[in-house]
Amino acid sequence: MIVRITSLHTPGVEVFSTLTESQLRNRLEPERGIFIVESPKVIRVALSAGYEPQALLCEERHIEGDAADIVAALPDDVPVYTGSREILASLTGYTLTRGVLCAMRRPEATPRLYASTGGTAPLQTLLADAHRVVVIHGVVDTTNIGAIFRSAAALGIDAVLLTPDSCDPLNRRAVRVSMGSVFLVPWTFLPLSEAGSTLRPLHDMGFSTAAMALSDDSIPLSDPRLRQVERLALIMGTEGDGLPLDTIREATYVVRIPMHHQVDSLNVAAASAVAFWELRDRERLGG
Repeated sequence: MIVRITSLHTPGVEVFSTLTESQLRNRLEPERGIFIVESPKVIRVALSAGYEPQALLCEERHIEGDAADIVAALPDDVPVYTGSREILASLTGYTLTRGVLCAMRRPEATPRLYASTGGTAPLQTLLADAHRVVVIHGVVDTTNIGAIFRSAAALGIDAVLLTPDSCDPLNRRAVRVSMGSVFLVPWTFLPLSEAGSTLRPLHDMGFSTAAMALSDDSIPLSDPRLRQVERLALIMGTEGDGLPLDTIREATYVVRIPMHHQVDSLNVAAASAVAFWELRDRERLGG
């Protein structure tokens, strides 16, 4: 259903213009929440992963161009709003990357994509066959979140767990930076145990945990003990404050990446890629 935008107040386009990320998430009714996906390539990844489109915003030239296959695949009742590059930029407040945006429904909680934050049983289902996972602890930068997901997908991480104070992986910029990898790796927000512990649920499921931090008792990333761990969860914190001391003390290992030239640490996204590669499950992934 093609709808040509004649003004910035065309009914239905407010999802692309006036709603904040918080309003899109719809915290009071998560099952009604939506998120925005940008660029044809990333939209295709989301559609292939089973995400439900609600509306498309597309430059006129892309309807029969880069987005032709996407438009053709949409259900008849999904509107395709279109207009000139200038009017779409005025509507959204920025020039569209590759000229296409898609509003998609946040999926209901399923073991594949989300584990409920209400208990450990769904988490156990999500991690049943996992050998390498990452816990993102308090990282709020959308670019870092997207980059971590991209590395996780490429380097064999089985699931991504986030503390509740971390950035939403379905944030528009995080999705774009990840190049759609947020749709490829199972993830959830990690619930706290009744004792307030972040890592206890993982320890209870047989995971060893490795906190990436600088401390006097840290071991290098190349330590052979880490490669021998069957189920390992890497804990990544922010660049500024790092991981909380309680989390570091609770971890099975404290791990550092050896540095040169008096550099003390890497950006969390870069550090995660290094750690994912070094500690990958070689037997399962090969190499």
